[in-house]
Amino acid sequence: MNALLNSSIPKRIFIEGPAGKLETVLAEPDIGPLRGIAVIAHPHPLYGGTMDNKVVYTLFKALRELGFITVKFNFRGVGQSEGDRYSGNDNGAGEIEDVIAVVETIRRRFAARFDMIPPLLLAGFSFGGAIQAHATRQLRPQTLIMVAPPVERLGVPSIVNPVTESGIENNPRILIIHGDKDDVVPLKTVLDWAAPQDLPVVVIPGAEHFFHGRLHILKRVVLDSCRS
Repeated sequence: MNALLNSSIPKRIFIEGPAGKLETVLAEPDIGPLRGIAVIAHPHPLYGGTMDNKVVYTLFKALRELGFITVKFNFRGVGQSEGDRYSGNDNGAGEIEDVIAVVETIRRRFAARFDMIPPLLLAGFSFGGAIQAHATRQLRPQTLIMVAPPVERLGVPSIVNPVTESGIENNPRILIIHGDKDDVVPLKTVLDWAAPQDLPVVVIPGAEHFFHGRLHILKRVVLDSCRS
């Protein structure tokens, strides 16, 4: 098959965002039915974070293997994305807008491939994980994956809603993964945030913030947790 016609090969595209074009990489699964759309956010723009980060790549690869149309992108001002880079003053309000723009564009682009609104999975590493938690309040994904999220530093509110009068929980499935040797985002801050919401945290022994030497474990956790 001509490589240019192979939809499973990752493609670099540009999406119109609220601050200008956003540099994006998109890939479809190699085989099997589509399970939905997955959008992945990268770590802190002021500390070299981009969509080419190894943890982001690991998430991208795992979610694509699980059957998602998978997207990663550079926040405004990063790489070839237009706009002003994160200033550190507003808990990422502009970056939350970037996530929403990417999700809405990809939903429109692939609407004909699904019988209804496609299931949405949001994932992010570090800064990106906290941004995705903020975006969850507006986008209401079916699944949220946060890897080493600085929930305290970025003021992430509770994302678990109480059970409604009808007994229906309007909450995403939430997967939080952290390393016990993380000296950038202390594990305790994540546990303190998760505990009041009765959210479990998967702790990878020996893993520091960037999961050096532990990326294969991170991928296995994602695959095992999200297969169904």
